[in-house]
Parts: sequence; C-alpha cells; structure tokens
Amino acid sequence: MFRCLALCGLVLLSESGARSQTVQTLSVPADSPRWELEGEAKAAEYQGRKCLLLNGGGATLKDFVMRDGVVDVDVATPASRGFFGIQFRIADDANAEWAYLRQHKSGLPDAMQYTPVLNTGMNWQIYNGPGFTGAVDIPKYVWFHLRLEVVGAQARLFVKDMEKPALVMNDLKSGVQKGQVALGVLTGATYFSNFEIRATPEAHWERYLPPMPAGTLTKWSISPAYDALERNLERALSASESGGVQWQDVEAEPPGFVVLYRYRQAPHLQVSFATDFSKRLEPLPGMKVLYARTSIESDRDQVKKLYVGYSDDVSVFLNEQILFRGRSAQNFCDPGFLGIVNPENDAVYLPLKKGNNELMLAVSELGGRLGIQLPLGRDGELKGGAHSSKKRLEWGTLPVLPAARFRAGVNTLSLRRAYDPFFHARPMNRAGSPESTWRALARLRARASSEFRREK
Repeated sequence: MFRCLALCGLVLLSESGARSQTVQTLSVPADSPRWELEGEAKAAEYQGRKCLLLNGGGATLKDFVMRDGVVDVDVATPASRGFFGIQFRIADDANAEWAYLRQHKSGLPDAMQYTPVLNTGMNWQIYNGPGFTGAVDIPKYVWFHLRLEVVGAQARLFVKDMEKPALVMNDLKSGVQKGQVALGVLTGATYFSNFEIRATPEAHWERYLPPMPAGTLTKWSISPAYDALERNLERALSASESGGVQWQDVEAEPPGFVVLYRYRQAPHLQVSFATDFSKRLEPLPGMKVLYARTSIESDRDQVKKLYVGYSDDVSVFLNEQILFRGRSAQNFCDPGFLGIVNPENDAVYLPLKKGNNELMLAVSELGGRLGIQLPLGRDGELKGGAHSSKKRLEWGTLPVLPAARFRAGVNTLSLRRAYDPFFHARPMNRAGSPESTWRALARLRARASSEFRREK
C-alpha cells in the first residue's frame, strides 16, 4: 500500500513499480525442487510433455504464500473416476480452500465443486449448489487448461474456456485470507504441466453472505464428543447429566448453518457399509456422538412443525422426550445415496408447552459431515428468535453443528451435510510415522477411506 506522495514523479514511480510486481509470473517445471510432493506424486512424462503425476497425492508449492492471485495449469487424465484440482490459501496444515473436478461426473451438475477445508475436513455435503457446484465436460486423454482467479473473498474457476468462468465462488468459506497453493488428487491418475502462478494486488475483502432466514435459530450449545457405542442414543441427557457437560456456545452462519468442522477436528473414518451394503446396520467401533441444545420460548401450549435436515444420524428430543430418530448417511439408504442434507426431507411435530422448552439433538457421524438445519414451520408467536417467514410459514434454520472429527464415525446434522472436527486422528504415512498435513489425507482417502471411494 503506497502513501500519497507530494511529488507526482514519486507517485508515478511507485505505481509503476507496483504494476511490474503484480504481473510477474512464476513458472514452475514438474521436476522443480520448489514442489513438496506427498503421497503418490512424481515427475513423469505424458503425451510428450514433462509433467507431474498425482494419484492419491499432492504437490505443494514451497516458499510461496498467496492471498490474491492467478493460477494456470494444463491438466490431462486417463482416469474414469477421480477427484483433482487446486488447493489454495492452505494454512496451518488444516484449513484451506479447494476447487476440484470429478471425472466420473463429467457433464453433470456436480462435475466440479468448491469446498472449504476446515480442520482437515471437507464440507461438500453442506456447501452445495450455486457457488459451490457446477456442470462441465471433463475430457479424457487430452490436455486442457485450468485457471483459478482468487480476488478477496471470491474466486473463479475456468475450465478449457478462459473467457467464461465455469464456476464462480461468490463467498469463500474457510476464513483463511493467505496461504500456500497446491495441486491435489484424491484418486484417479492426473497429470499437470505448464504450471504458472502470479500474485495480484490485494482486493478489498468483502463477503457476500446469503440472507439469514427470518426467525432462524442462531444460538446453540454443543457438547464434547463421546463414544456413541457406550451411550443410548434414544435417550436424552438428563438435567443432571447436562449440568456436568462443558457446553460450547456456537452461532449459526447464514443461511443457518453451524458447521462443526469450524470447532472440531474432522474424523476421516472408514465405514464398513460403504463397500458392503449388508453391513449398514452393524455397530461401527469408534463412532462418536455429540449433543446440541437450544431453547424455545413459547407463549402458549402448541404444536409446531420442525423440518429436520441432518447427516448422518440424529435423535431429536424435546424436554427430554424423544420425538424423532433418523439415519441419512452416505450409502446408507442405498449404495448411491449421497446424504446431502435438505431440511425439507423430514419433519417432526414439537408439542411445545407454554414457557421455556429445551430442544436437544444427539448427532453421530457414519462417514459424512457433521451439521444441522432445522426450519420450524409456524403461524403463532414464538420468542427467542422464533419468527415466521411470511411466505413459507417456516421458523428458520437451525445451525449446522460445527464440524467434528470422530475416528470411526461421527454423525452430523447439517443443511447440506458438513464434516466436522472433534477427534484428533492423524493419518500414518507409508513408513508408519504420523502425517499432520491435511493434504496427506489424499492418499488415505484415495485408497482406504470410504468417504471418497463412495463420494458422488
């Protein structure tokens, strides 16, 4: 940032110097020592080009930190199925942004996706739809170009056509404003060549948040994570048990999510029924559960309709009485089921009493995301943030619970299904030593983690 100078010559000189810096482009060959390779990643040759081959691995550009900038790279893939793309603003080996493509979804509405990475967890089931997913044709066996433009809290991904963005990310969600850049592939051999990157002047940071629906329940408290197999998930916490819990207050983000991975570590678990549908009712050792609670103040005795969007497993309690129990994990309903959360899929009717009512949720993960969204249909007065939506007669949305990391399984209530952190699981590299970087999870997910073998 340059101060206003009295001498015009100095002003022009400073501005000229700034412009020359912004257009400086860094080209990084495939065999450059600037690449930090992880997982299955190596320099190779494909169709006469020197390139990087990634297949369950990543390549991070060393000694380069970017806030705003442009990334250009050529890509080719012979894989029929996979997940490949550009990771940016990587911070603390745990949080980042990621824009990626899926070969097996070519031409479909979710052929490409943007997701924030929060505490090593991806959140594609929560953040979904316009601004997060889009259709694009993904060629096989030929080179094509990708460009990522990052400007403030927004980004644009170009695929083949450099004039029109294929995906516009109107609001980047991780909250990270500066970090490293990497190429990443969860699975599916993909080649990268002609990598170029340049930093651009830092733009004004302006968020474009969706509106918060009127009457949204925004204030929640969440518990630590517990071993789900040691608890009766159809029984609410008693008043005495609740009194002994160290509750953490959290607040929903528009349009009503509480994304648990903002508060807890992502689990990265393996789920038996992901590959064997017959095992979907078997207990999952290591499965965790957390409780979320809020209060509803009602001006009279009445029954209210509560829309329930959740993932993966939830029990809904009102005043310590169970009203609903559901399971909507990925691959649970059928082998192709994604588990993307929509609050209009299920509903429960709350018998509210006059005065204060405690709404409590027991949420577990079975290999998906952790979060909730619960709009409440209504036509009467409800205090404490319970106001009607004029057209839809809904109460609003319950936040998606902060992401939680559960080693064997954690469930999530979520508006779109969030991944969340609670449990600190560290993947092991091939030598058997711990790996802390979230990028190293690419290899695990590509080979062992059911999450990405069955994802979409």
